[in-house]
Amino acid sequence: MLDPLGALTDAFTSFLFGKVETTRLPVRTSTGQAQAVYLPTAAPGLGDSGVIIGREVYSGKGYIYDPFQLYGQQLPAPHWLVLGESGNGKSALEKTYVLRQLRFRDRQVVVLDAQGEDGVGEWNLIAQELGITPIRLDPTAALNGGIRLNPLDPSITTTGQLALLRTIIEVAMGHGLDERSGFALKVAHAAVLSEHEEHGEGAREDADVRPRGGRQPVLTDIVEQLRHPEPASAEAMNVDIDDVRAWGLDVALVLDRLVDGDLRGMFDGPTTAGIDLDAPLIVFDLSHIDRNSIAMPILMAIVGVWLEHTWIRPDRKKRIFLVEEAWHIINSPFVAQLFQRLLKFGRRLGLSFVAVVHHLSDVVDGAAAKEAAAILKMASTRTIYAQKADEARATGRVLGLPRWAVEIIPTLTPGIAVWDVNGNVQVVKHLITEAERPLVYTDRAMTESSALPTDEARAISLAADAEAEARAEAIAMERQLRDESSETVA
Repeated sequence: MLDPLGALTDAFTSFLFGKVETTRLPVRTSTGQAQAVYLPTAAPGLGDSGVIIGREVYSGKGYIYDPFQLYGQQLPAPHWLVLGESGNGKSALEKTYVLRQLRFRDRQVVVLDAQGEDGVGEWNLIAQELGITPIRLDPTAALNGGIRLNPLDPSITTTGQLALLRTIIEVAMGHGLDERSGFALKVAHAAVLSEHEEHGEGAREDADVRPRGGRQPVLTDIVEQLRHPEPASAEAMNVDIDDVRAWGLDVALVLDRLVDGDLRGMFDGPTTAGIDLDAPLIVFDLSHIDRNSIAMPILMAIVGVWLEHTWIRPDRKKRIFLVEEAWHIINSPFVAQLFQRLLKFGRRLGLSFVAVVHHLSDVVDGAAAKEAAAILKMASTRTIYAQKADEARATGRVLGLPRWAVEIIPTLTPGIAVWDVNGNVQVVKHLITEAERPLVYTDRAMTESSALPTDEARAISLAADAEAEARAEAIAMERQLRDESSETVA
């Protein structure tokens, strides 16, 4: 009870200002209990302009993402890394993303399709639907009218050609070129270009079109120059001609594999005419290449540099370069260095590089750890599907993910992923339309024999989705209660 003086003071205050509210004693409780008095809230999205991916699991809001719309405001770079175990939805995400991007008229997409089924790449159905013929690189078919890509294509600058030749040789040898071998390659390349320029056929530093007349210089010309170097090149450095020949022997042997070995036919001739670089979608089908052979990183290097000089142009188009099995790039220091330049150069011209990798440990612990870190740093968007707990913790450390996201990754079900867009971390359910479904699911060999009737399959799919979302919400609630149970409010 109040003392007489306090009661008199309250009476006088009430007379002047009206009734005074009842004084309540403080109540101590936990934030876990007190949170019920607050309205539900959700983290802000990425805006409403771009391509819809699906919906956020916790809030149910639509999740919209477009690196071209976000670049410069929420994204420092438009490049994207997709991670996760096989069978969790990476491929479906890539395909629906491309199909939806192509609805914009100013979009162009190149896909390096490294996986296949039934003798064709897994992007074959989408290419057919869009009326596009994939560019199938196959060493067994190259000699019979197959596709060729020429590392010495005159549309590639002289500097680009030499850098590409060095990369091919270094990847094949597994180490960098020493100064003497590098000199032998340089003088052989210069001699070949000089010979062709006399006939108006050589590459020019400022050329971006293929010169007319005559044939393109090819790898066979480089091999011949290495075997029989020009005396003038030796005299210029005041060395013996036999020394120059000896320095270039290992280089010649490596290039001979591309000319007359197991990779014969794909790179040892003029670039195949008729490749449409203005098509909205360009698919390089690499499914006939052994993914574990040295051919894959060599091929990716050639395709990447060739596209840099022939496809990327300052024409205001937004371009997407999607690479499956991208660890062949990130795990090779020589190929990674080429792609670092491509990413930096392409960013100014509207290029978004999308790298799809199964395990981050495949690259961060490999021979190209430094180069891999640089490329990963450029990827401001990271999408992580389900991984084992150990792999999830390693991924979280490298990418700087919050603890709750690392804990939830091993529990994710197919179609649900953690999205980190420059620090904005959400759990997103990828949605696929009925029109897209037959185009994006390519594991027919595993699913056709056990196919269910459409209605039953849809019911099971919906039930699985509901269960997955409920599980994710339960984990989030448990995390929140655990983190806040020790806190109190007055």
